[in-house]
Amino acid sequence: MKKYLLSTAAVAMVALAAPASAADLAARPYTKAPAYVAPATPIYNWTGFYIGGHIGGGFPGEDNVLAGSRDGTFMGGVQGGYDMQFAPNWVLGLEANYSFLSTNSNIDNRGLGSVTGRLGYTWGPTLLYAKGGYAWADTRFSNGFGGDGGRDGYTVGGGLEYLFTQNWSGKIEYQYYDFGTVNFIAPGGVGSFKNDQHTIKAGLNYRFNLGNLGGGFVQ
Repeated sequence: MKKYLLSTAAVAMVALAAPASAADLAARPYTKAPAYVAPATPIYNWTGFYIGGHIGGGFPGEDNVLAGSRDGTFMGGVQGGYDMQFAPNWVLGLEANYSFLSTNSNIDNRGLGSVTGRLGYTWGPTLLYAKGGYAWADTRFSNGFGGDGGRDGYTVGGGLEYLFTQNWSGKIEYQYYDFGTVNFIAPGGVGSFKNDQHTIKAGLNYRFNLGNLGGGFVQ
């Protein structure tokens, strides 16, 4: 009987001690689920300096006889400039451009240069722009052609440019050059014609990403 009482008392003590031990255990900490973060959307930025190259073709205007030839000439060259994006989808820029041309026997248009301003509207990685400004032609004359050929002139044009990556963009551009009137001496007297060119070119630009001054896009 004594053993039975001792056993019963021991069981009762264990039963009473179990809830107390459970109460002494630390509560399970609550961990808050991490907040949802939406995938980053690229923010395109056209502000910054750039340099690049281009290839294309030049074609004389309707009143530019070019010794009777209407054939186009191959052109290739370089460009560089600076763009500033504002307001927030407009881009204002300044660009210098020079294109080397294949030559003509009588009117040797060796090259076309320009310094232009440009204004464009951008949506995402695409920029549609117009440009215009000063133009210069490296023109040499022979076989009776006189004057300076209107080497100083003006240019207008426009194009479409696209940002492929943070530092690279490609463009397609039309540009018209007007260098005035060229005088010539012929057996029948003195004449003149217009010295102008239409050009179409494709170009590739490298855009410098220098902190807040860099072009391209960030995430």
